[in-house]
Amino acid sequence: MGETDKDDLISIIEEDDPEAIIPTILPMMPVRDVVIFTDMLLPLFVGREKSVNAIEESISKDRYLFVATQIDPGIENPKPEEIYQIGTVSRILRMLKLPDGRVKALVQGIAKARIAKYVRKRSLYRVKIEIIEEPESSTVDLEAEALMRNVREYSERILTLRGEYTNEVGSILTSIEDPGRLADLVASNLRLKIDEAQAIIEIIDPFERLKKVNNLLSHEVELSAMQAKIQSEVKDEISKSQKDYFLREQVRAIHKELGELDERTQEIDEYKTKIKRAKMSQDAKAEADKQLRRLEQMHPDSAESSVVRTYLDWMVELPWSKSTTDVIDIKKAKSVLDKDHYGLERIKDRILEYLSVRKLNPQSKGPILCFVGPPGVGKTSLGRAIANAMKRKFVRISLGGIRDEAEIRGHRRTYIGALPGRIIQGLKQAGSNNPVFMMDEIDKLGADFRGDPSSALLEALDPEQNFEFSDHYLNLSFDLSKVMFILTANISDTIPSALLDRMEVINLSGYTEDEKKTIAKTHLIPRQVKENGIKPRQIRFSDGAIVQVINEYTSEAGLRNLERELGTLCRKLARRIAEGAKGPFQVTRQSLEKYLGPPKYYPEMDKEHSQVGLSTGLAWTQVGGEVLYVEASMINGKGEMILTGQLGEVMQESARAALSYARANIDLFKVKDEIFDNRDIHIHVPAGAIPKDGPSAGIAMATALISALTERPVNKDVAMTGEITLRGRVLPIGGLKEKALGALRAGINTVIIPEKNKRDLVEIPKNVKRKLTFVPVRNMDEVLAIALESAPPKKAKAPKAKKKPAGKARS
Repeated sequence: MGETDKDDLISIIEEDDPEAIIPTILPMMPVRDVVIFTDMLLPLFVGREKSVNAIEESISKDRYLFVATQIDPGIENPKPEEIYQIGTVSRILRMLKLPDGRVKALVQGIAKARIAKYVRKRSLYRVKIEIIEEPESSTVDLEAEALMRNVREYSERILTLRGEYTNEVGSILTSIEDPGRLADLVASNLRLKIDEAQAIIEIIDPFERLKKVNNLLSHEVELSAMQAKIQSEVKDEISKSQKDYFLREQVRAIHKELGELDERTQEIDEYKTKIKRAKMSQDAKAEADKQLRRLEQMHPDSAESSVVRTYLDWMVELPWSKSTTDVIDIKKAKSVLDKDHYGLERIKDRILEYLSVRKLNPQSKGPILCFVGPPGVGKTSLGRAIANAMKRKFVRISLGGIRDEAEIRGHRRTYIGALPGRIIQGLKQAGSNNPVFMMDEIDKLGADFRGDPSSALLEALDPEQNFEFSDHYLNLSFDLSKVMFILTANISDTIPSALLDRMEVINLSGYTEDEKKTIAKTHLIPRQVKENGIKPRQIRFSDGAIVQVINEYTSEAGLRNLERELGTLCRKLARRIAEGAKGPFQVTRQSLEKYLGPPKYYPEMDKEHSQVGLSTGLAWTQVGGEVLYVEASMINGKGEMILTGQLGEVMQESARAALSYARANIDLFKVKDEIFDNRDIHIHVPAGAIPKDGPSAGIAMATALISALTERPVNKDVAMTGEITLRGRVLPIGGLKEKALGALRAGINTVIIPEKNKRDLVEIPKNVKRKLTFVPVRNMDEVLAIALESAPPKKAKAPKAKKKPAGKARS
């Protein structure tokens, strides 16, 4: 313990002073998880400031201390109402100050007392006490004698079952003749709960206290006997298990002498054969052999043996050396891709380039492809087409919502129900070590206290380190370098940067109206006709009906809703056929509303005529490009600017930049500067329940604002995208292809784009370029020249009114 100064160690003579008078006012120390009985010796470690102060005051005076138990042991600084009122007057026999400021004290219970009043509560508790005098009996009657003998016997029995009984203990129990002292002694050595011990100390009558202790002893004897019985049964079971093991070993030896194999030996031999056939790596084979030897020595019915069996089953069933042979025919692969996917020429060219490199150099690691695009554009089906073209197995898992790292790396074998990660499970399902492995929804990975799955994916996907991917369940390296990983996402912004750096992103923007029409005729309608049990000759779709479904019943970049609506049409007609109607049925534009109800989308609903303060912007969303209307209005006020429509910080900054540009160039617009002093400007983007943000709505906001200032309408057939600076320069944006397709779906004719985005026009399909006119601009002057109409909208002429006296006319 180290050296101790003389001042830190106070040694007190342990002799009792029967003539000592206990003061009525004493320092009080609350204790947490113990109840002190009279004559009980107890060492205490004291760390709380009030308790240390109470002990120091007791030592400085007469060494008396009142000890009471707090009701809730979890409370650090109990209040008076949180401390039991009855406790024990104790005397400090020894005290030692520890280096960390705590105090170790040896105390002995002297007398039972009750708190009458709290004299001090701040730095320490000082209380006024009332000593509880117990009724004394000069003689012990027959009932008390029998009860005391019963308590002694119960105590000896419990101590014997625990292996703690000695002759000295028996002598102490026999020497005590006072019922109260015997009750306190036995109760202090029982393993009682705080409330039970406190209940005993609060019983004043010694005989009643002894009866309570006797009841508790009776219950404790039953518990100790049951515990001893359980231990004996466990010991017998262990002995029986050992006996069974020896008997099985003898039976195995007999079978061996007879040249026969028992089930146990047969199982071990099967595992040996499977391990040999699996052609594992050296480390894996060594681990499998080690686990097989463990299994051979285990009891077949033990829990551990089932864990080892499961592990061996995974080891022998994994495709350590099983591969499919790549059959790469580029022309055939092109036909497969064209058959399953219409359009997407740039994406299909990139896939064919990848396959060509694999054919010329099979050992090349190649990039990790990541298809990014709206839902329903065919990302997953492209992965299937690649697997078909290469004659490889195809495995697909979804990463959406995964937050547990063990889903990727697996669980440790020590956990109940442990399994390998999703990657190892997929390889076992495929049965080869070089499948096309598609991981969907990589952008929807999560992370929490269970780990970061995206970090675990780095080792699996990186070609420089996945040749020795370590799964926690296997605890071995598995070669993933032959696996072709393809990932999909709706957006790339939420993909972790470390993952994104290792992938080649291929964007799938969506389909044009012509592409959707062709896909519907060649793929979707035949599939829905077959799935609904209709024969092809019983139903016919007109081109006009298909186009109307595309434009008025769906509004998406992909094809899911289109196929859903076509499926609804087929179900309606399938019911009529099932009811006995005869075909063929012709689906035309006129009959669509009968089957699908009124149109859900009106592309030109907001384009009836050009309006002042209403401009059309273009937005990029997870489901493709869409038009975004921006409204601006001038109202009476104090020159404030109001922004509504759930606008993000970037869009709010764009609106302020547009306002600053308009105020800086107010002379060009022939508007009085005073208009900003007595009018408020309100800019609103409809669909206010949907949060909106991004750096491409600046020129649309500026156009709507300047239109409201000059009262010149904005051309209804013009949409625009681009960010604005304070000096009116137009900055480039992203997602031009998606926005162009959104403008086409909305019936727009002209799209204003930043000058620096001209290079992105090469990605726009030719049929889209034929229908849209793209106008590159460098500054807001060019935007306004195109977007604003030259004259304000014509107002209807009011009928001529009779001339009225001055002051009576109204505008």
